[in-house]
Amino acid sequence: MKVSVIIPCYNAGDTIGVQLEALANQNWSEPWEVIVVNNRSTDQSMLIVEGFSDRLRNLRIVDASARQGQAYARNVGVAHALGETIAFCDADDEVASGWVSAIGEALSIYDFVACRTDTEKLNPPWVYAALGNSQREGLQKIWYPPYLPHAGGGTLGVKRSLHEAIGGFDETLSYLEDTDYCFRLQLAGVQLHFVPDAVIHIRLRDKLISIYRQAYHWAEYNVKGYKKYHLLTGEKVVQPWRRYLYHWKRMLGQIPEVRRKRDFARLMWDLGWQVGLLRGTVKYGIHPAPVPW
Repeated sequence: MKVSVIIPCYNAGDTIGVQLEALANQNWSEPWEVIVVNNRSTDQSMLIVEGFSDRLRNLRIVDASARQGQAYARNVGVAHALGETIAFCDADDEVASGWVSAIGEALSIYDFVACRTDTEKLNPPWVYAALGNSQREGLQKIWYPPYLPHAGGGTLGVKRSLHEAIGGFDETLSYLEDTDYCFRLQLAGVQLHFVPDAVIHIRLRDKLISIYRQAYHWAEYNVKGYKKYHLLTGEKVVQPWRRYLYHWKRMLGQIPEVRRKRDFARLMWDLGWQVGLLRGTVKYGIHPAPVPW
């Protein structure tokens, strides 16, 4: 088996059919498989997956009910994989035409890769206008030590041996386990390559409270990650609290200009981020992860 496609799944009955339909329409000359990792689903997700067994010949369901979490589910999927290379995608997204062949060919050249993302197909205009697309033109890059590129976990591809060498995803992380995964592989000497021909359509949050919560959790775990890698580098941060307060001032100053739904969505994201940074600061005992001016 050349490539194993790993899909962690928790109650994705409303979306996983779209993802599997897209995978069923892929063509590649090399052998590949799809592994759906059932991470405690209680809805009709697995029935939908089973319905694709006649269209995806190498489709398997594996159980990951011992623990909740994407890091654990992805690691379980890799443990059951037959492929020498691994490609991750998510149950609520949709791979574009030619994705399997593009990422498969890329993994025959590189050890560690990330896809290009599209946020327009699966989201209403106000959502992608508010939240943008940080992985459309290239890799994302962290703005604090270790200043390395990273990518969403559902867009990554990697040689299985390297995944195993670093112990897979950190299962103690509920969020940003993909960012940490990218950092650990790169710090071990593995370069992350962007593959623009491998495209995944990403489904973003479309409710204001969900947008707030995602920003909150990502910010909190950025503080945790910042503490971990800051301690490794020992780099001195200039005026972290002044930067943090500056962003509060800038955010509050924009409130009178909020008119459209996308403006409210952006405000909810910024508010969640600021509150999450403060929560992380209290929880992990370090100043906020410094943000750009």
